[in-house]
Amino acid sequence: MSNSFDDPGDWRPAGRYPDSSVVSLDPQFDKYKLPLAGIERLATGCRWSEGPVWFGDRRCLLWSDIPNNRIMRWDEVTGQVSAFREPSNFANGQTRDRQGRLITCEHGGRRITRTEYDGTQRVLVDRYSGKQLNSPNDVVVKSDGSIWFTDPPFGILGNYEGNKAEPELGQNVYRFEPENETTTIIADDVLGPNGLAFSPDEQKLYIVESRGVPNRKILEYDLGIDGKTIRNKRIFIDAGTGTPDGFRVDVDGNLWCGWGMGSPELDGVMVFAPDGLPIGRIALPERCANLCFGGRANSRLFMAASRSIYALYVNIAGIAGG
Repeated sequence: MSNSFDDPGDWRPAGRYPDSSVVSLDPQFDKYKLPLAGIERLATGCRWSEGPVWFGDRRCLLWSDIPNNRIMRWDEVTGQVSAFREPSNFANGQTRDRQGRLITCEHGGRRITRTEYDGTQRVLVDRYSGKQLNSPNDVVVKSDGSIWFTDPPFGILGNYEGNKAEPELGQNVYRFEPENETTTIIADDVLGPNGLAFSPDEQKLYIVESRGVPNRKILEYDLGIDGKTIRNKRIFIDAGTGTPDGFRVDVDGNLWCGWGMGSPELDGVMVFAPDGLPIGRIALPERCANLCFGGRANSRLFMAASRSIYALYVNIAGIAGG
């Protein structure tokens, strides 16, 4: 793969600034837009892009191309795209732990792995109560080092994004403690748990319910006093006809959510204020599955959208651990 692949659709960068594809739905979003920054396409030619994660020390972006069973790498200095890991065990969501190591959800291995500094992989968790996980989907690392991840069966429903198999466990959300290697269920009542993220103060946890009835939702929870449990489940966002997937939170507490499906006018990123008000939209020519913040000031938004990777400089930084 290279970034010289034919572009899907007829997308072209904005011909002038400001980029009309970056839209304020509420005036409070205006301060996050940069009038001299536009959407860029960094790479294309994937089958289904997911799990972007920024490595500032290496000035590169990694992301998953799930059906092609590989993790891709974009180099900020040269602009070149190459395979970082192939095969990848059908890697999906990814992040870095607080020591900078790569944490990966694998559909094929049905596990969470950590890539050590020397490049070797260590399996952190692949079972609960003796039973295999389903297909870990997305992951976030809390400031205490604990790893929180969702485990729907999406990657074992067929052979396109993993290996077809029967689920052995429910669709749970887990917390893994690396120090004592213990795994606990923190939620077992989310229909199709998908993306997840903490608020900046880590007092709230947001989880995408991608099989919600009648609509998909983003759920909001309060963290318990111990910081290891969640309570007070409630609907934060009713997505209506939209499809929230992976998302990240900025330092002001806004949620930047991969969005799409249904009709082209939904494709891209939706931005919600901490009170749930939709304040901004980034229109893309493809459905956006996931995103992350990165770049020199952690204020460049990298968007994994179907076949491609897009980027946009914004006037706000993302929080650590996402």
